[in-house]
Amino acid sequence: QVQLVESGGGLVQAGGSLRLSCAASGRTFRSYAMGWFRQAPGKEREFVAAITWNGVSTYYTDSLKGRFTISRDNAKNTVTLQMNRLKPEDTAVYYCAGAEYYTGSYYYTRDYDYWGQGTQVTVSS
Repeated sequence: QVQLVESGGGLVQAGGSLRLSCAASGRTFRSYAMGWFRQAPGKEREFVAAITWNGVSTYYTDSLKGRFTISRDNAKNTVTLQMNRLKPEDTAVYYCAGAEYYTGSYYYTRDYDYWGQGTQVTVSS
């Protein structure tokens, strides 16, 4: 089992950057695909990015390609989300998620088994 703890959220002006981190406990972290999701008030949780267990492949929601970058360090049991050129519509709670088994997709909440508690990102205009 893996426990996930996000950090790095906060308040930033539009155009700024934030780097979110997700620290994972458990020896099996390096075998899990990892993802980031976000949930804005009144909206469903949506996919942001994912990375395979070995970091070779990454996946992004189309609207965020080029601004957000997901990466991982299996030696440090961490996964990060670098967010650049932030916009007010990026305001949400951001969640880290871990997938113990590959379901054929990385894009849905049902594809993941473990979740962090979330970290708030607020982008002011």
